[in-house]
This record gives sequence, structure tokens and C-alpha cells, in this order.
Amino acid sequence: MGRNKAISREKLLTRLISFRITEALFDKLEKLHDNSNCSSVGEVARRILSQEKITVINRDDSMNAVMEELASIRKELRSIGININQITHRFHISDTDGQRVFNAMRAAEQYKTVGEKVEVLLEAISKMAVKWLQ
Repeated sequence: MGRNKAISREKLLTRLISFRITEALFDKLEKLHDNSNCSSVGEVARRILSQEKITVINRDDSMNAVMEELASIRKELRSIGININQITHRFHISDTDGQRVFNAMRAAEQYKTVGEKVEVLLEAISKMAVKWLQ
């Protein structure tokens, strides 16, 4: 995939400047590149020379465990919802009262599981709220 075409001739990068820097300075530029919206170390250097804004992106790795837990709860709630829909469908197509009672009891068990997952979800959200609302 090629690069995007420049809008005007004035914005084309036509001049080459070559200079040497220390290993420590290059490491700083690489670190800034890794945490910024720049696509290369050269772009970081160009933005510094032209005094353009560099957006630095900070990630909070302490929230990874909470986000994984929320994603797993979401997946479990989705599968429970699918189970409830299937049980409801079987309830509506069942012929006898015994089958309907059986399906209703199975649906009640699934709803109980939903309640437990919602409580775990609320605990995780309260942990996040304590972290973010400091």
C-alpha cells in the first residue's frame, strides 16, 4: 500500500537534512515515537524542528485486568441471553403444561445467573469508579 498523495506541492518533503545524534537522544526519540501519534522517528524529529504539536498517548495498564473481566462478563451475559431466547422459543412451541413448566423453571435458573453476573459487573464498575474518581 502506497503513501497518501500530498495535497499541494508546498507540503511535499523534498529537502533532505542529514545529521548524527547520540544513542541516548535516539532512544528518547524512539520512546516518544512509541507513545505518540507519529508514524516514524523521522516524523517526531520533523515535528520537533517545526515546533508542531505531538500528541502523547498514555496507557493505564492497571485497568487491563478490570477490562478483561468486563469483557468476559459481557460474553457470558450474551450467551445467557441466547439461552433464554431458546428456552422462550421452546416454551411457546411446547404442547403440554409439563413442558411449559420445565421451560419456565429453566428460564428462571438463567435469570438467576444473570443476577449473579450483574452483581459481579457492579463490583467491577465500582472498582473502576474508585480509580477514576480520585
